Amino acid sequence: MQRIETDVLVIGAGMAGLTAAARSLDRGASVVVVEKAETVGGSARFAGYAWTAPDRSVMEGVNPDGDPALRTALVDGFADGIAWIRALGVYCADAVPILRYGRGHQFDTNQYLDECRRRVTTGGQLFTGTETSALRTEDGAVTGARIRRPDGTEIEIISGAVVLATGGFQADSALVAEHIHPRAAEMQVRANPVSAGDGLRLAESVGAATGNTRSGFYGHLVPTHVPFRDPADFVALSLYYSEHALLFNLGNRRFTDETQGDHLTAMHLLEQPESRGLLVADERVYREWVLGSYVEGAIAVDKFELTQRRGGRCGIAETLADFAYLPPEWGYDGAAVAEQIRQVNAAGADIRPTRAHDTRPLDAGPYYIIETCPALTFPFHGIRIDATARVLSAAGGTIPGLFAAGSDTGGLYHYAYAGGIAPALVFGLAAADAATGHPRAVPGVPAANIG
Repeated sequence: MQRIETDVLVIGAGMAGLTAAARSLDRGASVVVVEKAETVGGSARFAGYAWTAPDRSVMEGVNPDGDPALRTALVDGFADGIAWIRALGVYCADAVPILRYGRGHQFDTNQYLDECRRRVTTGGQLFTGTETSALRTEDGAVTGARIRRPDGTEIEIISGAVVLATGGFQADSALVAEHIHPRAAEMQVRANPVSAGDGLRLAESVGAATGNTRSGFYGHLVPTHVPFRDPADFVALSLYYSEHALLFNLGNRRFTDETQGDHLTAMHLLEQPESRGLLVADERVYREWVLGSYVEGAIAVDKFELTQRRGGRCGIAETLADFAYLPPEWGYDGAAVAEQIRQVNAAGADIRPTRAHDTRPLDAGPYYIIETCPALTFPFHGIRIDATARVLSAAGGTIPGLFAAGSDTGGLYHYAYAGGIAPALVFGLAAADAATGHPRAVPGVPAANIG
């Protein structure tokens, strides 16, 4: 069997993996990257912003049940992550507001991924279309892996450190049903189709701690009965404006505070009967939020027009009385939905929590109605790590030589969300720095534990 020796082995070539690889090379280490797909980049190819909470207090407020050490490491390391992107010669715009609580930067993710790939192929080795069959261990430490090339050739890679960055398990229906929700496997996946839990299984095979099951997922509401045709639909069909609208389940009732954000509403809708509901906007919301840009710099897409053109369940009611004419095969009582809207309009802000940022009533027809369901980007369950991306052992402590970053990891978010590219960037850098002996100081963690 062919053998290769390297300082750092990175398994997965998406945002986290390529970041870890390029940073390790920058630190003077030798690097091998293994990617199951034929191309690199993963789901990061479909992104355009790196963002998270602007400070620790905001992060704690929006993500109170997330791991405190990981929350802090993300916020504290974000500025260094943006500086790293710019240091690679990739344009990264000034910060803009993201959602109601985030700050982030638009940047060319494809340029960034391609630059990282160029550095890896120039200074290291990259294997694409290649499976990782097992991790290599000695005396409880991870010391490499066995990989299988497309022609069946097996190679043993001996390394001082291994970074798991395979992108999560959203493409594995059994893992999704087990760790998110029994109906979660029915969701469309708004991410690359190859992230199927390889990193999770490799980590568990050497005794890694994982969790937390049923901690939620990142995703968005999309129209029912409208399949994704290509990756551009992941953004084009996402109904980001839902935080300004009203959502009703099959019982014709509101069941969540929509103003918390579309990503949270998507999680809550999954748990409702048949995981579908009616999203209702009035003329003001349509004009201000459906036709407007969700984030500064983003291209606006008329979600209603696109849903209609693609054959989704949608319609326009000129008045609340017209809700009575909803198609009966949809399964809703339109008159009951209209009555709920009247109650919201009459109650005003009192019917929503005081933290709601948009409590204006939906009282100006026409009303734009789309039946919606949640779509999955990545799960929050995954490999547990510390603030320097070292993989935690189920038996306690860390597993020597093993690191993880990106959507393979769990614990950072629990029914909350403050960015996906940012954690991949920050913990990809952290994994590389720790693996090459240059760990960033972490408050509360003795230097002896991160060196």
